[in-house]
Amino acid sequence: MTEALPLFLAAALLLAITPGPGLFYVAARTLAGGRAEGIASSLGTGLGGMAHVLAGSLGVSALVLASAELFNALKWAGALYLVWLGWRTIRTARAEALAGPVAPPMPPLGGPRRAFREGVVVEALNPKTAAFFLAFLPQFVDPAAGHAGLQFVVLGTVSVLLNTLADVAVALAAGRLRQGAAARPTLVRRLREASGGAMIALGLGLAVAKRPG
Repeated sequence: MTEALPLFLAAALLLAITPGPGLFYVAARTLAGGRAEGIASSLGTGLGGMAHVLAGSLGVSALVLASAELFNALKWAGALYLVWLGWRTIRTARAEALAGPVAPPMPPLGGPRRAFREGVVVEALNPKTAAFFLAFLPQFVDPAAGHAGLQFVVLGTVSVLLNTLADVAVALAAGRLRQGAAARPTLVRRLREASGGAMIALGLGLAVAKRPG
């Protein structure tokens, strides 16, 4: 495991900064609710990712992926949740626009605490994350060194941390973009609607995901 660590770190870092559903979700959440919600969402998806790491070390993820029924149930729950979040974001943005500028600002998705909780749920309900960890991490586990489950958890934790750092960086960048548009309410509304549409698209993408193997 020690000899393979540099290669693992390089691969995990490359995968962390490669644009994917997780980064797009965090960006959409930030544009919809602001930097604080984006960072909270990043931490939430990190915790959701750790749930997959622990499940993988115990063999639960393998069971889910081996069962078409369990995989589809998890997939559809995650897809519907993302679509619902996207629809709620669009609906709230339009409701605020109709209320006019005199209305007090209302957090579109419920604030950082809610963003954190929903980030956990979004990631925990994504079977593609489980498939990723089960396909990627075992390549760097050395059975001869013993404690394969512990090696899996350590490698998974490092991978999740790198992913979370990349998500936070995206949240900060998207937060600056949103802050720059703050003086233009119409642009903010359109950003929120676009963010909601992105979440719906991510949900639809998850809905058509195929079970590995």
